[in-house]
Amino acid sequence: MSVIGWIILGGLAGWIASMITGRDAKMGVGMNIVVGIVGAFIGGWIVNIFGGIGINGFNIWSFLVALLGAVILLSIVNALTGRRHHNQYQS
Repeated sequence: MSVIGWIILGGLAGWIASMITGRDAKMGVGMNIVVGIVGAFIGGWIVNIFGGIGINGFNIWSFLVALLGAVILLSIVNALTGRRHHNQYQS
């Protein structure tokens, strides 16, 4: 996949994942792209562990794999930052 393909796939996956996890208002376009691309690597790694094919071009399967990874990544970020903010306001 070309660099432009990664940017488009990453942007879409990151944006939809941010809406699913409730972080949409806190992220800009650039961060959506980064989250989507990192999510594609995470999703590809997870799918490969289970014997599937990860990212293999610009298609719906690659998008779903990237979306899965991006949702996992943002869920981890939400868990970590949610606890930190919660403890900060409890004092």
